[in-house]
Amino acid sequence: MTLQDKLVDPSWKKILNEEFKTPYFQDLEKTLSIAYKNETVYPPQNEIFTALNLIPFSKVKVVIIGQDPYHGPGQAHGLSFSVKKGIRLPPSLVNIFKELQSDIGITPPKDGDLEAWAKEGVLMLNNQLTVIEGSPMSHKDIGWNEFTDKIIELLNEKRENLVFILWGSPAQKKAKAVDLKKHHVIKSVHPPPLASYRGFFESTPFSKTNAYLESKGIKPVNWKL
Repeated sequence: MTLQDKLVDPSWKKILNEEFKTPYFQDLEKTLSIAYKNETVYPPQNEIFTALNLIPFSKVKVVIIGQDPYHGPGQAHGLSFSVKKGIRLPPSLVNIFKELQSDIGITPPKDGDLEAWAKEGVLMLNNQLTVIEGSPMSHKDIGWNEFTDKIIELLNEKRENLVFILWGSPAQKKAKAVDLKKHHVIKSVHPPPLASYRGFFESTPFSKTNAYLESKGIKPVNWKL
């Protein structure tokens, strides 16, 4: 299995070309090749890089960082917090939709596919890009952390006026080196039910994001799904 073949967007392919040659990434490829043959791994191989393939590097406006993919059948498809059409909404996504309605008045959709946000320039990037079925965080030590760190590093370095939406301490640690002189960071607790009432609700991330983008002369995100 060659992971580069799953990344089809030319802008990301070019900017990550040197990363693909590193020893850790080559080890990651070997680990995943074995895992996909012998275990049930999500998302499907052709959806590992969905987040990158839907948005060219130069078109990213917003970065939402998740942890690892959903680990149930049919859920994960390469976008953090998103599930495919027809799949029951996970609790975190239910709360995200509640906040979306409270913040900017958008009625929660029945489906949880967030691809429309990606096409608006929202990079929904998980910390780890694969997971074994029924085993959350099972691929946290195989190299994905280094790879996604590099993505954030490149965005921080080569782009300006991005909004980083960081829900929960893992996401906040992940993006701790983001240059606040160049970019805007929005922080709150994570949206799952046990944490959401401790600061996720009424955090207004969607309106804050658009207010910042508009202040920089950037077209705001259409959050309607």
